[in-house]
Amino acid sequence: MDMIASPVIGAGLEQTGRDPGERITTRARLEEVVESALRQPRVAVDLESNNFHRYPERVCLVQLATSDAVYIIDPLSIEDMAPLGGLLANVAVEKVFHSANSDLRLLDRDWKFPVRGLFDTSMAAAFLGSEKLGLAAVLTEYLGIEIDKNKKLQRADWSRRPLTGALLRYAALDVLHLDRLATLLHEGLDTLGRTGWVKEECRRLEGIRHVAPDPEWKFLSVKGSRDLDGRGLAVLRSLHAFRETEALRCNRPPFRIFSDAAMVKLAANPYSDPARVNGLGRYGDGRLSLGVRRAIHEGIRAAPVQRPRKRTAEIRENRTRLRLLKDWRTGEANRLKLSAFLLWPTASLARLSRTWTDGLDAELESEEVRSWQRQELGEALWTFMHRCPAGNC
Repeated sequence: MDMIASPVIGAGLEQTGRDPGERITTRARLEEVVESALRQPRVAVDLESNNFHRYPERVCLVQLATSDAVYIIDPLSIEDMAPLGGLLANVAVEKVFHSANSDLRLLDRDWKFPVRGLFDTSMAAAFLGSEKLGLAAVLTEYLGIEIDKNKKLQRADWSRRPLTGALLRYAALDVLHLDRLATLLHEGLDTLGRTGWVKEECRRLEGIRHVAPDPEWKFLSVKGSRDLDGRGLAVLRSLHAFRETEALRCNRPPFRIFSDAAMVKLAANPYSDPARVNGLGRYGDGRLSLGVRRAIHEGIRAAPVQRPRKRTAEIRENRTRLRLLKDWRTGEANRLKLSAFLLWPTASLARLSRTWTDGLDAELESEEVRSWQRQELGEALWTFMHRCPAGNC
């Protein structure tokens, strides 16, 4: 079987006809791959799901890369993925992801696999001052390698079999260069004295878990719902429930049933003709429109929806004070040549805007505030706030 000998050769992989790596389709071979990977200091990891085509989505590929091989694991062919979980949980092997958040949630949702020893190359690049954090941009900046992040391939139906050579090469490129990239990023972080900062951020990432949205209030996440009154929200809730049922019945993502914009328009104008509303597709007319019309009617008859009160944000913040604190954060970000949002949690600044120096000591010990933030910026924040009594600068 063809396998890539080294990540060094991979920039032109998408133009070749070679298989990009070994495809793993049995539990026995997965065990052998994991056993080999456990002897490595580092392994790169990525996932592909079918979220643009199926509902609910599922993980369709897991790509692993060591310094000398790429493996493309097919979880649709392997009933028990437990060996992979053992590798991911082993802190002795560094697991390199790029933008790990989504993958960590999928690993938890589908298999309850935690990740230990995580190193996120997107996070590391951000702490080195990179402004563009997509994989293609980071590879170009640090390795001088250009890869084509083709949207059509990215959004392919990864659950279809057999996978084409183009899809397999695309999947391999997501992990092929991460070993070398991680080495360079580690060196850069060591030079700037920021290794500990990224290490702490990655440990926090390791705690990410999948949290299913509250089905009762999921409809409130629809863009445009804030503009609706209680009656409109009742109609939106009914339409959202109908779309969810259809998505599950058809095994299609909700946005492929009909659009959020169409739901909001109908919720705002429930007596309008669905056939004249853009974005409903085949649900706007004919037999399928009956479900839409029924959902609208049920929403009209239901009691108006009262939005749940926000918990942490229900106290009105002092906007002038918050602006001062954000300006302080921006100044520190410019000094360190980093994005402001890396430097101090906005929620922490919002709390300080209400309490000012009275709450500063407690805030400095907040769980949201990182140790590196406290050490690097705590004194500067204390000085700034005491120089502006009650937020009057």
